[in-house]
Amino acid sequence: MNTPRHPRPSAQARENAEPSERTRPMPLLAGAVTVAMVLFGAGYLLFSDSFGAASLGDRRTVADLSAAKATSGAAAGQLDGKALYAANCVACHQATGKGLPGVFPPLDGSEWVKGDARTLINILLHGVSGEIEVQGTTYTGMMPDFKRLGDAEIAALASYVRAQWSNSASPVAAEQVAAERQAVMRDTPFAGGAELRALIGESK
Repeated sequence: MNTPRHPRPSAQARENAEPSERTRPMPLLAGAVTVAMVLFGAGYLLFSDSFGAASLGDRRTVADLSAAKATSGAAAGQLDGKALYAANCVACHQATGKGLPGVFPPLDGSEWVKGDARTLINILLHGVSGEIEVQGTTYTGMMPDFKRLGDAEIAALASYVRAQWSNSASPVAAEQVAAERQAVMRDTPFAGGAELRALIGESK
């Protein structure tokens, strides 16, 4: 007996229908709001004034920068030497500049302070360790260096000490400090007064 044969299903019958896409445009209201916001932002940036003061840097010219640099240099020359002394020196040399007898030498009337400015500059830059004679008294100790301070700060500090109490020596300029910092390169303090005198070519 022959079994009836069923016809083979066509490809269209065996496969799922191809997916279809439907275009859904952006709602007109959302598009209008977006365009309006973009136009508003562009107009605001184009026609509004800049934020902040011109001195903060938004509209500075070359002339402004040159003037600011000159003002900065003038301010450096007006550093408070008294405040620097109070922060770095007063604990040892005291507010009176008299030091502590037998322990810390005086700055008031000191030949090291009133003499060649190079000496004081190098003491501040590199420190002193060992024996040093001040006003006829020999002191043995260690003074740290202050090379961490800037040239203008050391100049202000040295100028203050040279003009304070009974001292009346000339002030020190930042350029002098910069020159000594470059000329005398060392990582150790001066070995007492003898090495300091040799620095400036003096003999006792």
